[in-house]
Amino acid sequence: MKVYNPTRVRNVVLLGHSGSGKTTLAETMLFEAGAINRRGSIEEKNTVSDYHSLEKEKQKSIFSSFMNLDWRGHKINLIDTPGTSDYIGEVVGALRVADTAIFTLNAENGVEVATDSLWKYGRKYNVPSMFVVNKLDNERSDFWKTVDEAKSHFGREVTVVQYPFSEGNDFHAIIDVLRMTMYEFPAEGGKPDKLPIPDSQKERAAQLHQELVEVIAENDETLMDIYFEHGELDEEQMQKGLHLSLVKGNIFPLFAVCASRNMGTGRIMGFIDDVAPNPLEVNPPKTEAGDDFVLDPEGKPVMFLFKTHSESHVGDLIYFKVYGGSVLAGMDLVNESKNATVRLGNLYLTEGHKRIEISEIKTGDIGAVVKLKESEVNDTLHEKGHSVKLDPIHFPATTIRTAVKLTNEGDEDKLGNALHQIHREDPSAIIEHSQELKQIIIHGQGEEHLSTIEHTLRNKFGLDVEFTTPRIPYRETITQGVRTQYKHRKQSGGAGQYAEVHMLVEPYTEGMSTPDDIKVRNVEEHDLPWGGKLVFQNCIVGGVIDNRFMPAILKGIMEKMENGPMSGCRARDIRVSVFDGSMHSVDSNEAAFKTAARMAFKEAFMKANPQLMEPVYEIEVTVPANYMGDVMSDLGTRRGQIQGMDAEGALQKVKAHVPLEELDHYSTRLKSMTQGSATYSRQFSHYGSVPFDVQERVVRENLELEEA
Repeated sequence: MKVYNPTRVRNVVLLGHSGSGKTTLAETMLFEAGAINRRGSIEEKNTVSDYHSLEKEKQKSIFSSFMNLDWRGHKINLIDTPGTSDYIGEVVGALRVADTAIFTLNAENGVEVATDSLWKYGRKYNVPSMFVVNKLDNERSDFWKTVDEAKSHFGREVTVVQYPFSEGNDFHAIIDVLRMTMYEFPAEGGKPDKLPIPDSQKERAAQLHQELVEVIAENDETLMDIYFEHGELDEEQMQKGLHLSLVKGNIFPLFAVCASRNMGTGRIMGFIDDVAPNPLEVNPPKTEAGDDFVLDPEGKPVMFLFKTHSESHVGDLIYFKVYGGSVLAGMDLVNESKNATVRLGNLYLTEGHKRIEISEIKTGDIGAVVKLKESEVNDTLHEKGHSVKLDPIHFPATTIRTAVKLTNEGDEDKLGNALHQIHREDPSAIIEHSQELKQIIIHGQGEEHLSTIEHTLRNKFGLDVEFTTPRIPYRETITQGVRTQYKHRKQSGGAGQYAEVHMLVEPYTEGMSTPDDIKVRNVEEHDLPWGGKLVFQNCIVGGVIDNRFMPAILKGIMEKMENGPMSGCRARDIRVSVFDGSMHSVDSNEAAFKTAARMAFKEAFMKANPQLMEPVYEIEVTVPANYMGDVMSDLGTRRGQIQGMDAEGALQKVKAHVPLEELDHYSTRLKSMTQGSATYSRQFSHYGSVPFDVQERVVRENLELEEA
């Protein structure tokens, strides 16, 4: 297999809403380049990229898929990605290693919601971007409406390079305003005839050509001078200007194509060869310290691991990009994250499920390796003595959660291993073993994401599992101060137990004062593992309780806070002042004082007007304006409190605080009421008081659970 130098490599990621034609475009590009002899189709379930059984069943991309082709001496690494927000984790990893992004737009539907979301990630990584308007043979195709929407959503930098001569059933030709040529295709597609632009299109083509020239010239002073002097740029000058503008993000070229009929694909690949940047020309990756890491083809070998896929009978196939030097099969490298030396096994290039062995992979190129021990996504591997750690992929916060349990006992270890492997392959899925809630909770990106995980558990790992509603991590606190005392006395022959504790239990607030009749000897502030504080004050005078028993008293209080007095939920933000008590010279011990403290705290807590608190999340909903009323109304039914609204291009943003309990299945409801056009993100904000009826219900359910 040929080894390519960095200047001849192009790393291209295909992005777009589900159904926009990314997989078909990739298939056609492979066919045009001679990488495959026959084009597969989604309907026939035989495309190179959508090769997993679940993808064939759903007829859509679920996993990112890696292919490569040679187009006129350039190696193009193609990454086909899912177009559903539930699988965004597959996309961000691909964007992290791509040097050019191609956004596919469905000419019938225009700019769809997932494309907006994907665009934000593309901007985050500063990936040079271009657009392809696909499916121009659809009878409801509207190219110019799609162009207008693209400019509205993504800015005036969206610039037409090609447009269709006609659309719908009559689509057969594309007018290229960079080369000022019309490409007319045979009925079966493939290589077009190059023809003069028809008279009916000369005025429009000239206008678009002029707009393209002006955009290119205004981003380069030298070209601007040439343009002012001659009133025109030649094709070579325009290609140079396009390249510079594309790398800087000052232009987003837009092309026309019909991938299913193989019309326009070759021109796109030629543009990638001639104009798109090679890996040495784009913004360099950051190190974990935030510094630029400049790629050095002649330097020490450095590789970054960005995706893991487990294959039966083979093990983990780990994808990587080389960021320095060359990597060779059998090479020993240091895993910076694990501080361990690993040996590279066989190296591969991939075309979907097909693996092609290769001996060397150079800077900027993408490959895969099997059975790489002690290594996972986001690890950096380098030569010994050449320490470097690249900034990891930052996966998006999850938007949904579910509890998982086995239908039959006995497979707990198998379930644990399966969930660990799922997270290794898909770091956007978070697995939480919650001791507090006594549940295993899977956090995902949407209902479909969770459904895919359930399918994997059942079909890949053979586990009979059930997804159930996860419990809510409520918190308990108090709203007034109470003094109490408790005497623990136990005598059962021989040494007994005796301890008496007097305490003041109060809600804690920063800077609060202590009652005048209590003298504080020592203060301990404890930041609780579950959030909030416990402030413990030793106010004993006269030695009525020996100082050696204070740790036991604190431990008794802490134990009861971890299993709250009211509902069994963890307590927080409380100050306890131990100000009196008594002990016995023989019968007092740590166990006795721990018990007395626990009981005294429980009694005081229940008298201090206890309040249940619930986790409240800040959510941000991005929605078209015509659905704003529905979204706002629905948030009101979820006890949501609107925090603000803002416009973002053609979309509206709503920020609100919503209790976690009300967010179960919210993503599904949001898609339903907006016909799939809205998205949302969420992050924990704070704990807030629950309504009285909710508090009563939670306390009652906990009591029933204890009695069961």
